[in-house]
Amino acid sequence: MTAETHASTSGRWNGKRPVVLVVEDDMNMRQLIASVLRRLEAEVIAVGNAQSALDYLESESVAVVVTDLRMPRVDGVEVLKFAKNRSANTQVVLITGFATVESAVEALKCGAFDYLRKPFEPDDLCKTVLKALEHYMLGRDNENLRSAEHPADSNHALIGRSLAMDKVHRMISASAGYDCCVLVTGESGSGKELAAKEIHNQSKRAQKPFVALNCAAIPENIIESELFGYRRGAFTGADRDKPGLFEAAHGGTLFLDEINNASLSLQAKLLRVLQDGAFFRMGDTAPRQVDVRLIAASNRKLPALIEEGLFRSDLYYRLKVVEIDVPPLRERHEDVPLLANHFIEKNSRKFGKKVEGLTTAALGALMRYPWPGNVRELENVIQRMIIMGEAALLDADVLPADMVSPPASPQRALDHMVPQSLDEIEMFFISKTLRETKGNRALAAEILGIDKSTLWRKIKRYNLEEEVGWSGVEPDSGFAGLQMN
Repeated sequence: MTAETHASTSGRWNGKRPVVLVVEDDMNMRQLIASVLRRLEAEVIAVGNAQSALDYLESESVAVVVTDLRMPRVDGVEVLKFAKNRSANTQVVLITGFATVESAVEALKCGAFDYLRKPFEPDDLCKTVLKALEHYMLGRDNENLRSAEHPADSNHALIGRSLAMDKVHRMISASAGYDCCVLVTGESGSGKELAAKEIHNQSKRAQKPFVALNCAAIPENIIESELFGYRRGAFTGADRDKPGLFEAAHGGTLFLDEINNASLSLQAKLLRVLQDGAFFRMGDTAPRQVDVRLIAASNRKLPALIEEGLFRSDLYYRLKVVEIDVPPLRERHEDVPLLANHFIEKNSRKFGKKVEGLTTAALGALMRYPWPGNVRELENVIQRMIIMGEAALLDADVLPADMVSPPASPQRALDHMVPQSLDEIEMFFISKTLRETKGNRALAAEILGIDKSTLWRKIKRYNLEEEVGWSGVEPDSGFAGLQMN
């Protein structure tokens, strides 16, 4: 078997390059497809007949198969079935002529990832195969996570292996060894308290108490007594001495979450504790000494609150000896699979249900979602999926509706347009959709609800070729517009 291979030096896939197998009996078309796909950071192998493809699939792991549908003796559908039987995660892209679209659609029902109709553009081929590669890698990572014996270090660990979280972990390790204040910033639900616990657990105070208080959860007239305690008779109802959280955390760590909600009066008292290591119980005349490390967290930018006169600048600078910013989940989507499988393991035990993991479709939906509620929202979604799901693998059908389809808009754009001809309206929406999809005709056609060939005719009719970067040539070789960078 002859093979044309390409060794990429890039690291898009963070490991061994995935293999793309091209199956095409026409030599010129085979070489053309292989040369176009070499721009992808994958190993491209091209063979001239279906039997050679079956032989290769029998012995090697393949991420994506790009195969012609009509070939002598063994056709592309047989290659598809064989590839999916060997590995359900292998993605298959079919290439078909105009007369065999029905067969290609039928092949989609057999598990094909997508199909391209001749003639097609190099960009369409690359984008389709790239999506198939990403789908394969997502499925592979999902399988690896499901098979991992310990998908997370601990139920209380700050989980994440992304570059953004790697920086957070390094900051935690660096600050843990020094007895200094730490300010943890980040959006609600991003994991600020877990970061504080990690600092405590890695410090010399790890065997002493970790005490947490949310400054937004306790009324202003009560929070001072909670922190500093009170003497008997200090106020109506104070019928006994009560130590506060500073004393409870003696020798350990006190974590004040959402410190941006602390009153200016409380801020002044916190500053005194940080300066002197001493405080007064309410109603007491003698100061008490404590040995406490203070870690504070804020979900708002404290410098902005200082400008508004709502936060003391001297306390801010006392707190931010080290400042650690925990990134929102939307900025570290690569951590979603790890977090999701951790929450599945944790909550399936909690709810007494046997759940092995997520389907690729469900994981894909989780990866696309922006997570405004961050990690806390992800755990809540996983809990819902476990409760609603019946199968060992949680599928997309148990996801909340707004995560699998966009919310319906109460008004349409047409309601706000000046009356125009139908052609003008059609041209406007086709042009707008092409711009928003960056010229991706397949995606634009899907959004507009028409097939790609219909969209192409309308692009030419309205002279919108520049919207898709078309070179002006539509050859009969199977590609449209090969003159591209």
